[in-house]
Amino acid sequence: MNGLQWQWKTFVTLSVPELYAVVALREAVFIVEQRCPYQDADGLDADADHLLGWGEDGRLMAYLRVLAPGVRFEQPSIGRVIVHESARRSGLGRQLMQQGLQRCAQRWPSQGVALGAQAHLESFYGSLGFECCSAPYDEDGIPHIDMQRAAQPAGAA
Repeated sequence: MNGLQWQWKTFVTLSVPELYAVVALREAVFIVEQRCPYQDADGLDADADHLLGWGEDGRLMAYLRVLAPGVRFEQPSIGRVIVHESARRSGLGRQLMQQGLQRCAQRWPSQGVALGAQAHLESFYGSLGFECCSAPYDEDGIPHIDMQRAAQPAGAA
């Protein structure tokens, strides 16, 4: 997807309209589209790094958050990975994850990265170097697995 503007923000630097766009996209996909009523406000956003991918039309097209080691997993983790429905299967999810992995490598260069993935996305995350490290488990009615990616050599994403 061309013309996307990537923007890293901490929670306190998110403007009200930016935060609204993040919440709206997360709700549209994780709650409405996936028919999964859950508490999205989990108390972890305040300490996360947030990656926002803005389309040329000003819409939020992609988003993820990065959590420090020890917050959700022993190593840094990526979560709330989301691509707007209109931009799926365009390679945007891969670009989004590559940006997140680069951020983790910059902030915690000697550590791997973890994530809790919807089980049907195992091959996608596997293509980015993640390996399954848990049995499947139910999270809010959706099968999930934990995945880890080993620390990468300097300069690798």
